[in-house]
Amino acid sequence: MQNPFIPGDKKTLTITVTSADVAKLADELIHPVYSTFALTRDAEYSGRLFVLDMKEAGEEGIGTGITLKHLSPALIGQEVVFTATLREVIKNEIITDFEAKVGHRLIAEGTQWQKIINKEKFDKLLELLE
Repeated sequence: MQNPFIPGDKKTLTITVTSADVAKLADELIHPVYSTFALTRDAEYSGRLFVLDMKEAGEEGIGTGITLKHLSPALIGQEVVFTATLREVIKNEIITDFEAKVGHRLIAEGTQWQKIINKEKFDKLLELLE
């Protein structure tokens, strides 16, 4: 694992909300807006942008936790900009805080954790679980 970053460094991810991202449960449309589930998925990926630049050959990143407060809706077709800010790196754990905005409107915020691990060891662990 390499770490070219310092706390406070930022990564951005821009998502356009589609009909696949709306709030549905058990195939029932709840609301025609960006779901908390999809928002959480994309928030995790915003933190993963650091992992992609840190992991080396033979390593992989895995999500280990996320907290998200969903503050405001985003409509289909709106652009959501995630800003992930590196809080700290503890050994192989990367911790980022994130904000998601539509324009200047904050729609979500939270914290995300990932670890960089040896891919071969992880694959062997998965085999044991089968």
